[in-house]
Amino acid sequence: MANDKHWYPAYVGLGSNLCGPGRQLEITFEQLDAIPDTRLIRQSSLYRSAPFGGIEQPDFVNAAAALLTRLSAHDLLRELQRLERQRGRERGGHKWGPRILDLDLLVYSQQKIAAADLCVPHPGIGERNFVLLPLREIAPALWIPGLGPIANIETSSNDPQISRIE
Repeated sequence: MANDKHWYPAYVGLGSNLCGPGRQLEITFEQLDAIPDTRLIRQSSLYRSAPFGGIEQPDFVNAAAALLTRLSAHDLLRELQRLERQRGRERGGHKWGPRILDLDLLVYSQQKIAAADLCVPHPGIGERNFVLLPLREIAPALWIPGLGPIANIETSSNDPQISRIE
């Protein structure tokens, strides 16, 4: 499964708004560290955010994780989707509906990938505070391909409802 001996930095966005969302993310951090050929390096604080997309549902709890992995971007995505399925996630429902677990591969090394099943960097980084703020917390010097330094990306005034959970 590993693509070579090199370790690649990867950043994952986590979200949940069902079944004890904070606990769901804490469990997921442990599971991310257990992915073969992958190590959890940093995890952000938890953030509460209003739902995105206009569907009536509970608030989300969001976070970000920094990984080092020997997996390719596509293999890592498959592992993330496996974790989602283990928690009951079925793709194909409401795009922005409620869920026990949502994992997005946000950045993979300095690669730009535009495939049918994977877009890296994730297209929502610059427009979604619930992605940007946790990611900036764990990787303040991160350079996002096509966007530049994360420190220079302004938070969106269209998505202001987010707060760190203490």
